[in-house]
Amino acid sequence: MLHCPRNTLRTVTYSAIFLATGLVSAFAADPTGDWRVADGVANIRVAECNGDMWGVVAWEKVPGGRDKNNPDVSKQSRPTLGMPILLDMKKKAGEDEWEGHVYNAKDGKTYDSTIKPVGSDQLEIRGCVLGFLCGGETWTRVGPPIPSSPANSMAKRIKPAAAPAPRTTGSAHSAAMGPKMANAHEMANAHANDPVGDICLIPDIARFAH
Repeated sequence: MLHCPRNTLRTVTYSAIFLATGLVSAFAADPTGDWRVADGVANIRVAECNGDMWGVVAWEKVPGGRDKNNPDVSKQSRPTLGMPILLDMKKKAGEDEWEGHVYNAKDGKTYDSTIKPVGSDQLEIRGCVLGFLCGGETWTRVGPPIPSSPANSMAKRIKPAAAPAPRTTGSAHSAAMGPKMANAHEMANAHANDPVGDICLIPDIARFAH
């Protein structure tokens, strides 16, 4: 039977605990992914676009919403699905917190805002008017964190061997169809089931984040 010196065993144990704690902390501090708002009427997808966090409406409980309260008349007919909500959120130095602005479609106004992950499955968001009258709510995670990439191309998953994208179905069926057919099938499913896709490519974000 193999025996380990007590000091060596203790060192290995402490190292494992430290590594596990670090991994949990890193995951807990990640605000990216899809989040269900407090009243359950929408999911907000948060992703890192060129170093800053942005968030858009990725799902609606009642489809077909319009930004009818926007003070800009030209935007009052735009769909709320895919509409930017969290705007240009920048990380605060030394803190797991991002600050920027939040657009409230209920009154058509934009407020100073902060977001802060709480554990791995909650995101606190706060917004203030002129630095006071602050209010906030807690969102619940419904989708995994979104890995950052040079192009943030979550919507451009074309390699069959790649890990399956969140909210994409039909992978097993596609694999049996051959590479070219599988690629087309995966992309068609991704578009049908996830019409928002890579939020960094949305024009209202791309013009600021690229």
